[in-house]
This record gives sequence, structure tokens and C-alpha cells, in this order.
Amino acid sequence: MPAELPRPILYSFRRCPYAIRARLALLLAGMGPGQDFELREVSLKAKPPELLARSAKATVPLLELTDGTVLAESIEIMQWALALPSDQAADQSNDQLAHPLLVQNDGPFKHHLDRFKYPDRYPGADREHHRAATEAILGDWDGQLAQGWLLGDQPSWLDWAVLPFVRQWHLADPDRFDRHGGLEHLRRWLQRFEEGPELAAVMAPPWARRQAWRSPQWVYHLALADEWRTARACGEYRRSTRGLSLEQVGFIHASGAHQVEATFRRFYADAEAVLLLTLDPARLDAPLRWEAAPDSAELFPHIYGPLPVGAVRLAEPFGLAPVVP
Repeated sequence: MPAELPRPILYSFRRCPYAIRARLALLLAGMGPGQDFELREVSLKAKPPELLARSAKATVPLLELTDGTVLAESIEIMQWALALPSDQAADQSNDQLAHPLLVQNDGPFKHHLDRFKYPDRYPGADREHHRAATEAILGDWDGQLAQGWLLGDQPSWLDWAVLPFVRQWHLADPDRFDRHGGLEHLRRWLQRFEEGPELAAVMAPPWARRQAWRSPQWVYHLALADEWRTARACGEYRRSTRGLSLEQVGFIHASGAHQVEATFRRFYADAEAVLLLTLDPARLDAPLRWEAAPDSAELFPHIYGPLPVGAVRLAEPFGLAPVVP
């Protein structure tokens, strides 16, 4: 039986409407990242092994509770969060969470939204057909919003569950959305959400980060962007660290998940266009050894050979977050 966690862990992705829905529920329940749970921002291009171990689907959001229970659906997370004692969150039952409008949102509306927004991902998808189907659903919802919110004159769990998906439709074609006749109530409803403090909170740190969480099961290397472009062209990376080659040093310097910031400050703080390479040790051809740095007893990962481009799970711009006074 796995040991209990000190606090729940939320795997999230900043722009995903399902993850936004889950973060909103946690916010409304009075919880916050850092104190009440650990938030791990996921790159969908390089899902961390910890997420893969907890869910066969490896989708976000996913909430792992302190006893090891895994909530792998956003609605499950909403139900768990909104059942917590809170001045802002009322207890919600399974019957409420199966509301027909929610079923319509997560089923037909999301189906057509994906094919309208990303037609290239769905062979044979007719973008205009799927746009029309979403607009018909939005028209039905507009009538229900004459009272201001979906369940009355105050916001409810159902509004928070559906709004991120309507926001995604708006972002896909804002001009058409703004010009569309017959959606006046829905536009006002969405505008309140887009301008409100709740969305602003869950789309900014610490609720949402623009850099992926770093798994301690991977290792990391800071690289200059032009040197990484050269490596991609030839299939392997041969720089040891800034200004030094693999041939000069004998190995490629890397960092553990907890060492990246210090390495950046020491060697790359004045550099432009720095990338953080996420390396999967299982994909390396050369030996990986954790060895002490010359001027300290701290162990760092060293790669004794060229780095295959295929071992790099993710290459993303890196910079230190500004210090908030």
C-alpha cells in the first residue's frame, strides 16, 4: 500500500477547459496550491512518468488524494472539492452533477467544438457543420440564461463547469461569436466570467504556470537555442555546457529537477534564448552518472557521450520568474 501523501497532488494543464473547471472548483472551495495541494503543470508533449503511473489515460486534470485515491475526471474533482466545508461552496450530489446541460456540454457540445476548432485533427470533419451544431446548442443555453446564470440569479457549480468550454468556443472565433445574433444573454454571462477574479486567479501563477513541472525521474540540460537547432539538424547534441563542447569536457553537464535554477543563475543568467531540455534517462545511449561537482559535494548528472535528439522529451524556453516584492 503506497505511503500517504503530505497533501493532495493536482496534475493540470493551464489552457485545458477540463483543468480550468477543476481549478475553479478548488478555488471556490477555499483551497490553494502550495498550502492545500501540490500543483504539477503538465506538458501534453511530455507527460511525466508520475502521471502515467497513476492513470492509463494520463489525461488532465488528475487529483491524487493523500490516501492514494485518484480522481481522474474533472467532474469527480469538482464533486470532491465542492463537498468540502466552505463558505463559498455548497454540497453537491451525484444527481446534480449529472444535470442534462452538463451532459450536453461534455458530450455533444465538446464533440462538435473539437471538430470546429481543430478540423485538421479529425479526418473528414466539416468545420462549418460542427460550428453550426455548437451554435444551435449555445442558442438553447442562451434562453436558459435570461435569469442571469444557468440555475438562477446566482452563479452555481454548473456555471463553473460549463463556462470554460464556452470560453474555448469564443477564443476559436471571437468575431463570429461577438456578431452572432440571439446570444445576448450568453455573451453577458461569458463576459462576466472572462472579466471576473475567479478566472484571472486560476489562469495565473500559482494556479497555472507556463513552464512544466519537472519530474525527479528525468534529468535536465540548459542549452542555447541556436546550438539546439544545430543538434536537431544532425540528430545529436554535443555541447557540455555554455562555451564548452563534449570533446573538451568528456561529458555533458546536466541537472536534477531541483538544480535547474541554480545552474541557470551560475552559467546562463546573461544569455539570450535559453532552452530547458527535458531528458529521459531511458532513451540515452551513453552512461549517466551522478557525480560530485569539483567545488562541492553536491551530485550532478553527467552524460558520458553525445545526447540523441530522441532522448529529449521537451525543449522549452527557460527563464527565472521575477521576484515578487
